[in-house]
Amino acid sequence: MPQRLPNAARGDALTSDLIEDLMARVSVRAYTDAPVEDALIDVALRAGFRAPTSSNIQSYSVIVVRDPETKAALAETAGGQKHIAACPVYIAFCADLTRIEGALQRHDHTIEGNNMEVGLVSAIDASLVGMSAYLAARSLGLAGVFIGGIRNDASRTAEILGLPRHVWCVFGLCLGWPDTVPPQKPRMEPDVVIHRERYGQHGTGIDDAAALDAYDALLAAHYEATGRKTTPDSWTHDMDKKFSPQLRPNLREQLAERGFDFL
Repeated sequence: MPQRLPNAARGDALTSDLIEDLMARVSVRAYTDAPVEDALIDVALRAGFRAPTSSNIQSYSVIVVRDPETKAALAETAGGQKHIAACPVYIAFCADLTRIEGALQRHDHTIEGNNMEVGLVSAIDASLVGMSAYLAARSLGLAGVFIGGIRNDASRTAEILGLPRHVWCVFGLCLGWPDTVPPQKPRMEPDVVIHRERYGQHGTGIDDAAALDAYDALLAAHYEATGRKTTPDSWTHDMDKKFSPQLRPNLREQLAERGFDFL
């Protein structure tokens, strides 16, 4: 039987502090000038390192960046995202095979020529740590935004951060004390993305095309209410612009040069 959690006070709903925090989450890009102590970052990261890791390989490393010049260079690489340069703390979450390579070398083997599984698992490991650390930071009052644009040029990012072979930055995270908190962007209805037992069984008879139309309208209304220009087919229009032509066409080649084979 599910337990009723202590703060489940709204009607009959099951909830918790973590659920409430996730339901209220937004990407925050504006921060106060208040300092963010190393102790706060360290405790959030230590909590993040307790995230699941495939077969205990722990194939990740993080780089905590405070230097203004480094942040400015990373901001430029990520497409000119000013909040990277402005945030008090930027954390790069990296897939890292160097320790695995060290372990294999002790047994006269090497990670060189690894297959897609190794690269995929290490990226998943880094992602689980990143989200867990972010939630820990939020529980301490910090706020932030994840940065996928750091993959725009994996080679340049590696140069800025001094990454050795077998390490690449999967994504970054800006953190600080929140200043301006934007309105929460709507998500698709859960019934659109939840399937029961087999793909396509939503249990509601929902039509995928109608679901996209509904979300287009919902997102367009949100953007218009916040003063952002958009189109009536807001989400599908944005997805078409983002992925046609293909996004980051050089990424596979750059990662192969860093020792990650995704073929």
